[in-house]
Amino acid sequence: MITFNPIGVIYSPHEEREGAPIQSAAASEFEGKIEILPQYKEALDDLDGFERIILLYHFHLSDGYNLKVKPFLDNVKRGLFATRAPRRPNQIGISIVKLLKVEDNTIYIKGVDVVNGTPLIDIKPYVPIFDAFTDSQSGWFDNIDKNVDFVRADKRFVDEM
Repeated sequence: MITFNPIGVIYSPHEEREGAPIQSAAASEFEGKIEILPQYKEALDDLDGFERIILLYHFHLSDGYNLKVKPFLDNVKRGLFATRAPRRPNQIGISIVKLLKVEDNTIYIKGVDVVNGTPLIDIKPYVPIFDAFTDSQSGWFDNIDKNVDFVRADKRFVDEM
């Protein structure tokens, strides 16, 4: 049995899934904050030296999943694990956001693409020499229009079952 407990809550201007940016890279204008539970406050020491952080969170509004899904940027059904669709066997999401500042147990961020009130599972520092593989192939995604800046979530992962 695997059990995760939230370490905090992510607050954002996105009150609903529909209309939210589909990736943090397309959410540069959206600011938010993270309230870390008091017992984890000491773990925030030294975090403010990083420009970006990786957030792992629970897709708390998602339930169920399909093994084939139609991703937001495509009209073809793809294998779930070849997408970042929110309805998954384990509803874990990932975003890389800009760290603005850390004050007490609050982290201020920019580039937030998650729904307001999302439970945070973990934080990791973004380290370019570890995390950026710019010469990597991206499967089916290499063949589509990559202009994600204006694509927003719709109801496809709410209504699909």
